[in-house]
Amino acid sequence: MAALEEEFTLSLVVLSAGPEGLLGMKQSDKIDQFLVTESGRIVILYKKPLGSWSVKQGQIITCPVVCNLQTGEYIVVHNNKVLRVWNNEDVNRDKVFKATLSAEVYRILSVQGSGLLVLFKEGVVYGLEALLADPQQKIETVISHEVIKWTKFFIVFRLPVQMFNSHILTKYTLLLGQDKNSFIESFTASVDQKFISLMSLSSDGCIYETLIPIRPTDPEKNQSLVRSLLLKAVVSGNAPNGVALTALDQDHVTVLGSPLAASKECLSVWNIKFQTLQTSKELPQGTSGQLWYYGENLFMLHGKSLAVIPYNCEVSSLAGALGKLKHSQDPGTHVVPHFCKLGNTSRMWTWVPELRPEVSPSKQLLSTIMKDSEKHIEVEVWKFLALKQTPDFHTVIGDTVTGLLERCKAERSFYPRNCLMQLIQTHVLSYSLCPDLMEIALKKKDVQVLQLCLQQFPDIPESVTCACLKIFLSIGDDSLQETDVSMESVFDYSNSVHDEKMEEQTEILQNGFNPEEDKCNNCDQELNKKPQDKTKETTSCPVIPKGAALLNAILHSAYSETFLLPHLKNIPAQHTTLFLKYLYFLYLKCSKNNQIMDWICLLLDANFTVIVMMPEAKRLLINLYKLVKSQISVYSELNKIEVSFQELQKLNQEKNNRGLYSIKVLELF
Repeated sequence: MAALEEEFTLSLVVLSAGPEGLLGMKQSDKIDQFLVTESGRIVILYKKPLGSWSVKQGQIITCPVVCNLQTGEYIVVHNNKVLRVWNNEDVNRDKVFKATLSAEVYRILSVQGSGLLVLFKEGVVYGLEALLADPQQKIETVISHEVIKWTKFFIVFRLPVQMFNSHILTKYTLLLGQDKNSFIESFTASVDQKFISLMSLSSDGCIYETLIPIRPTDPEKNQSLVRSLLLKAVVSGNAPNGVALTALDQDHVTVLGSPLAASKECLSVWNIKFQTLQTSKELPQGTSGQLWYYGENLFMLHGKSLAVIPYNCEVSSLAGALGKLKHSQDPGTHVVPHFCKLGNTSRMWTWVPELRPEVSPSKQLLSTIMKDSEKHIEVEVWKFLALKQTPDFHTVIGDTVTGLLERCKAERSFYPRNCLMQLIQTHVLSYSLCPDLMEIALKKKDVQVLQLCLQQFPDIPESVTCACLKIFLSIGDDSLQETDVSMESVFDYSNSVHDEKMEEQTEILQNGFNPEEDKCNNCDQELNKKPQDKTKETTSCPVIPKGAALLNAILHSAYSETFLLPHLKNIPAQHTTLFLKYLYFLYLKCSKNNQIMDWICLLLDANFTVIVMMPEAKRLLINLYKLVKSQISVYSELNKIEVSFQELQKLNQEKNNRGLYSIKVLELF
């Protein structure tokens, strides 16, 4: 059940808001203080009016003022390009820090626990600190013909990732369906680990939902999205001051607008899970069509004053959605019944839903996976994962995966890979809990699922690891290019100049080893025969980046040498040679990784007799020989250094013992 409490006024003076209301409202670094930016020249810090700043004549504030939640400083942009930073102690705002940027700013984004970001009208995003270090740096253009109407900043992954490209722009076309004349008036969005749930309030008065994947399959390609109807006819389509939509939690949304064409504006709360109106409140003095919320408070212009309406939303249940929970109704609020119009008649009927026993989300999910389509199952799994974890969460995830795999075995055409990937990323599953998962993925040659399992499961048998390795090495580059795999473990090795310098250094001094001291003259002659061919072989990665990402998943998986060695003998010699070339390349790029050397030794132990007979592997074996010899030389020098340190330590001990004496006491009886 949701409820709106009594309204109170935040501002004690009439705000000089423009025809479109306020420019924006943001939370300060304190939870009970808020920054209000008017459409013209004034910024006010409210709890009670704690401070007010204005720009000079001819200057216009062009985006809402934000507060740096880490430092308590305020940032404003006026005349689109001029940025100023100040704090509460700065009385004269004209003397504070000022920077003129080279492009027009659309918004400054601030989220708790993250630094400030600057979004330019060209669509590119820069960190504020990096921008202030060089304000006149050239701002690249990401979008040219589009205009930004709404933006929201999410923190999706709180753990650091190894590679992130902030310049990837993914474009989606939102298909509006059969009603070509409708347009979107307001957006709101929420996010989980898999999808962005984008809700839109259309001019037809309905609320629609669109699921956008966080990791798009083809980020460079313009893709189409279909919206699904979430709530029908929540507001009138011709509101004079516009409408607003905000998501309060996963089950409740609040809508600002007129329910009917001739009625007054209202603030209403809807339960999207059970499709019911929870409560509403009339706003007789009118609004600007703008709505903000922070904490458990809704903010809006009511008449000429900034009003605050506290709200509360309980955990969604059927009894609460139908108003059957015993709660005292707050004064000033009323519940509007839900009506349904039948045909073209003017008769109005009250809709009374049939009361049925409430089915738990977990049982509903298990029932869905046995009969519904893959797309519907994917949506239901996403909704279930969005709920708060219950005590039986681990059990339900295990039962869900088991049910999906049983259906995969029974129906050959059924393979809900997106659902399986969502469930793997819950960090609940393991190989021993669902061994059939990797078995089916191996049959399907689904390298994306196999990669995710290798990254998430701690108990994969060595035989399965080798089976994955055989598939990763056998798949063609053309097929792999069309596959979506995680690239987080792949570093940038496109700098060939750096690689050539590295190769030149290895010829002179490779890890402390001088090739001139090597007594293997035949090896030197072989290596020096074709320096151009050798450079091509050693300075470029033998596999494409997506193949490298898959092989890295193998290298990061846990294994026991005793159990792994027999299965490595089953890998074809050509594939073994390819893997050795990649390991040698990795060693040159990051020689501190001991696991690379362990894998090289294991592969050679398992397949040396076959590899040594292959002419194309001769140069590789010579390189590996010199690599091992350089390691021996390094360890030899380290042993010498260790002995030297031990001798120095003995000298220090002897030096410290000098000048000491002892007293012995003898007792005579």
